[in-house]
Amino acid sequence: MNKYIKIGIGFGLTSGIITTLGLIMGLSAGTHLKMVVIAGILTIAIADAFSDALGIHISEETAKDTTIKEIWEATASTFFAKLVFASLFIVPFILYDINLARIVCIAMGLIILGIFSYFIGLVRGMKPWKPVLEHLLIAIVVIFITNFVGIQIANYFNTN
Repeated sequence: MNKYIKIGIGFGLTSGIITTLGLIMGLSAGTHLKMVVIAGILTIAIADAFSDALGIHISEETAKDTTIKEIWEATASTFFAKLVFASLFIVPFILYDINLARIVCIAMGLIILGIFSYFIGLVRGMKPWKPVLEHLLIAIVVIFITNFVGIQIANYFNTN
């Protein structure tokens, strides 16, 4: 697999997990409605996949040594990785009640991110636990902050 496809998959996977978990936590804490969460996930999977792909596309265009083919490889792999990984989070909301779905999504996201981070560490020749801990810590911070924000928004609008 070439460098530009790896860039796209890595970016799309990471963004798909972190962004979607943040959205899930905020929307579910704020609304407690599966329909709203599923709609949010689908919106993120489509709109943010295009946005991230365009961001990678433009970023790669700024590099003087990147060919058109490499730019489009990074663009397409970012789009499809983001679309697939974000869309995976719909399944728990179809199968389970909202509270269990949240837990399953958190576990699923952290496991996938942890495995990917482990391989990043191996490929980079470093101790794999370093990127695993770093990336999981960031994901956990996002989960807590977006859950808190969702609760605060719900409290604000329920009391006014």
